[in-house]
Amino acid sequence: MAAAVALSRRAFLSHLPLRFFSSLTVSPAILSSPAASSAPRLNLDDTERLYASVPTVDLLSSLGMLYTMAMEPAVDLGMAVMRSPAVMERRVLREAVVGAVRRTVYRKFCAGEDAEEAERTLGRLWERGLRGIVNYGMEDADDGSTCDRNLAGFIKTVEMMAKMPPDSVSFACVKITAICPIHLLERISDLLRWEKKHPSCHLPWKQTSFSILTNSSPLYHTLTTPPPLTQEEEVQLQLSYSRLTTLCKRCADTNLPLLVDAEYTSVQPAIDYMIYSASLEFNANAKKQRPIVYGTLQSYLKDAKERLVQAVDEAEKAGISIGFKLVRGAYLSRESYLAKSLGVVSPIHSTIQETHTCYNDCAAFLLERMVKGSASVVLATHNLETGRIAAAKVEELGLGKGDQRLQFAQLMGMGDGLSLGLRNAGFQVSKYLVFGTVEQVIPYLLRRAEENRGFLSTSTLDRQLLMKELKRRLKAAVMGK
Repeated sequence: MAAAVALSRRAFLSHLPLRFFSSLTVSPAILSSPAASSAPRLNLDDTERLYASVPTVDLLSSLGMLYTMAMEPAVDLGMAVMRSPAVMERRVLREAVVGAVRRTVYRKFCAGEDAEEAERTLGRLWERGLRGIVNYGMEDADDGSTCDRNLAGFIKTVEMMAKMPPDSVSFACVKITAICPIHLLERISDLLRWEKKHPSCHLPWKQTSFSILTNSSPLYHTLTTPPPLTQEEEVQLQLSYSRLTTLCKRCADTNLPLLVDAEYTSVQPAIDYMIYSASLEFNANAKKQRPIVYGTLQSYLKDAKERLVQAVDEAEKAGISIGFKLVRGAYLSRESYLAKSLGVVSPIHSTIQETHTCYNDCAAFLLERMVKGSASVVLATHNLETGRIAAAKVEELGLGKGDQRLQFAQLMGMGDGLSLGLRNAGFQVSKYLVFGTVEQVIPYLLRRAEENRGFLSTSTLDRQLLMKELKRRLKAAVMGK
């Protein structure tokens, strides 16, 4: 994919007039702070104002990359190369692929190779009135020693962010798969699903938590009685939970909330179990302010709304505030393939419109509970209509746009037009920043490639807005000659 991206990008740029590069400049100064009220409504029509803080060369680079990522044959080839053991296990070929990825898609979607580079990326975003959700890009650990190393990296990231201006960073972020071995998450999820099927099942290791699954949740992963955790597995579980609480404590000490990402359904029950246990411990004093621990809800799952309502209701009964990042979901191919291989109905909504509806319903529910002080929400979306609906709901409920319990978020390299439009409308907006070496973040890059492939992908709006602004700047340059 990387080589194809580089070639297509050069081809795209070569068709633009040379004077387009030499005569157009845009002041990088931001028009207003996120709290300003000069543009109270979400408006993406005025691209001159929208992209006033973005240099032309950055617009060109983004548009070239997005058009290339929309070319399915190029993306499919690139994904096949990055997933190929025959390529990635050969040193010379791997170095060639990694080098090409670093120069192209890595620069588009990632914040750098280490905490220092991520800090510089964060600073550039802050100058444009955007904040950062910073994630040390580790996932899918196999053993305890790897989990310990990953935890050290996450702690270092939190300490780095604590030195940044307070309003430049909105969250730290972690994947439980990086601090708890995958096989253990699978085992715990199996036992939690079996407990849902058979409530009399006793799990002696289970700590106080909220209900994990509902009657509509997918339980087909666990068809027979799973063996109980061994003594060694129980020790591993305690160590894993200790890693999570260590990270939560460090975040609490710096008053920096922690977002825990969602994963595929085969391990998500165990992740939710750990999140809810940590929420009970760290969110107890979060009424009318941000919780410390946030989970993630994927609205493409059919049971999403039911699980959300269940968790928030139980949090209210426990007297704590609960936080959620709301996303559409990033494992569609994996979930669909697994369900098909088992001969069961997919856990994902049948149509994209059903997913949009579920997302908007969940967002409205969380905003309503936010009024009561029992919930906080990060609306992670690249969908313009969702942004407009959510912004209208905020106005309807009389919520303050500067309320720290409400955040909008988009991935670095995606949804930039929506990010800037929401910023101009006065909302708190963050970009999700993953950092790490190219080899570490390849799984993340593959998911971004999957999301952007095809001309009807989530990047369609970005391409339209970028092209509109580049045409406007070209016209202005020609008229000015």
